[in-house]
Amino acid sequence: MNKGHLVFPEPSACAVRGPWRWPHPGVRSIFLLAVTVLLLAFPVCAQTGFPFQDETLHYSVNWPSGLSLGDAIFTARHSAEGWKLNAGVDAGIPGFAISDKFWDSVTGGLCSLELNRDISHGTKKTREKTTFDQVNLTAHRVTVLPEGGGETDFAIPSCGRDALAFLYYARREMGQGHVAPPQQVYLGAAYSVRLDYKGARDINVGDKPTVTDYVVVNVKGPKADVSADVYFARDAARTPLLIRIPLTVGVFSIELVR
Repeated sequence: MNKGHLVFPEPSACAVRGPWRWPHPGVRSIFLLAVTVLLLAFPVCAQTGFPFQDETLHYSVNWPSGLSLGDAIFTARHSAEGWKLNAGVDAGIPGFAISDKFWDSVTGGLCSLELNRDISHGTKKTREKTTFDQVNLTAHRVTVLPEGGGETDFAIPSCGRDALAFLYYARREMGQGHVAPPQQVYLGAAYSVRLDYKGARDINVGDKPTVTDYVVVNVKGPKADVSADVYFARDAARTPLLIRIPLTVGVFSIELVR
């Protein structure tokens, strides 16, 4: 199997299935008028989700046992620059709450412009902003909280991406039949990310067997050397349906809530 080859869904009912002749010219005129009115009222066979439309996805974050640990929300909105990408995770156990928020501004090509992170793990709170200069290929990171946390300048490649921008870039590439190439991704520090496409895989989505594209995400950096299993829907948006993250205490999962 070609590692970078993706399989696309079967043609939908919107596809044209063969030649057809109009029974009478008058019928054709009436039919075309009716179709025009319907098209103005309803987007027939419109492609939904990112990158075709604004999008909001809700996920359940689960313990290895399957019990809910919390939830996560990802949103993508068109903007003057390109896209506004937001992500939020609220989870935890009694006595230790986790609340991570990310606000991202990217170009139409999903190159990072600015990433804001607001991290709260128990009593530890961190807030930082990273600004990407895609012209001069540099980035500037400043820790806003705690005060005096410092600033860092570092070089980035052409169209440098933070972690959130890379997630949406990977989805767009898969929707076009490609696997995103290995690259440096930024989330505080720089991380090397590589995607390995493993082919079709059946999983249960809402107790219904569903064929997905199975990808292993490998992440290496100063604070991580992990891999995660990601299962993408075979829709045009390549919606992530399920993420499994193996840790020492077990496999945690992040599952789309329909």
